[in-house]
Amino acid sequence: MMRTLRKAGVLGMNDRNASFILDSNPRARYPLADDKVLTKRLALAHKIPTPALYHVVEHHGDIKGFEGKLNEHKEFALKPSRGSGGNGIVLIKDRIKGGFVKQSGEVIPHADFIYHISGILSGIYSLGGHEDKAIFEALIYPDPVFAAVTYGGVPDIRIIVFRGVPVMGMVRLPTKASDGKANLHQGAIGAGIEIKSGKTLTAVHRSKVITHHPDTGNPVSGIQVPDWRKMLHMAAQVYEMTGLGYMGIDLIIDKERGPLLLELNARPGLAIQLANRVGLRGRLEKVCQAPQEIFEAPEKRVSWALENF
Repeated sequence: MMRTLRKAGVLGMNDRNASFILDSNPRARYPLADDKVLTKRLALAHKIPTPALYHVVEHHGDIKGFEGKLNEHKEFALKPSRGSGGNGIVLIKDRIKGGFVKQSGEVIPHADFIYHISGILSGIYSLGGHEDKAIFEALIYPDPVFAAVTYGGVPDIRIIVFRGVPVMGMVRLPTKASDGKANLHQGAIGAGIEIKSGKTLTAVHRSKVITHHPDTGNPVSGIQVPDWRKMLHMAAQVYEMTGLGYMGIDLIIDKERGPLLLELNARPGLAIQLANRVGLRGRLEKVCQAPQEIFEAPEKRVSWALENF
């Protein structure tokens, strides 16, 4: 079985770690991807658009004054800075006397909201359980392009970048099973995206290849991703921004602002291969053999990727 997969160019976790992540990602630079506050500040310095940052709570003693720091913002997303898989995120659409209204309409009492912030700071949702920071940022209203194949929540786009070259992409589509989250492990769909055209391909759901969204019944293939070249360019820029050579770049498409950098992953998963029905290894090896001049600038790497993938 493993020999067959290798023949097909499918990259396994051990191979990914030993052959690509170990050599390409200096451990000292991992925080630039793992910490959303650092990622956001770096992105702003490199003029890569991200959701607006309203406030950061770093210490338990700072929780008391967080509402004053939000000023007039009644809607926002609260996130753990070092969280993963969407855990700990709360989306607020209004502030009312005595509490906060979630996007679902549920009201969170003020005391419960404070308790949640405290939990974030204590590291309940962070990688490795270490102390964390709580981020308040702008709420995203997604472009309707994926509305027919989304059940609640906000779809996001994952692009695998190797040595600054975008090599594979997919869109993660929320489902009823994933509770509106764009997380494959929780039941979201991953639909492959052809690098050359920016159009969706077939999809994977719970490790099975599918053609239609399980909740809406609509086909997932053939959807043109808007601003695709711009998204590839943003993903390619992250190489210079972080110095990390193998990464998953997560973006969202806001209906007003267009593509925004959401977060980075220095250890991206491998299900993207199933979604695209092609292995990563062949593409990564092709990048290793690419002409040296393409590595001079993000735009050159994007042009090369569009021609080769």
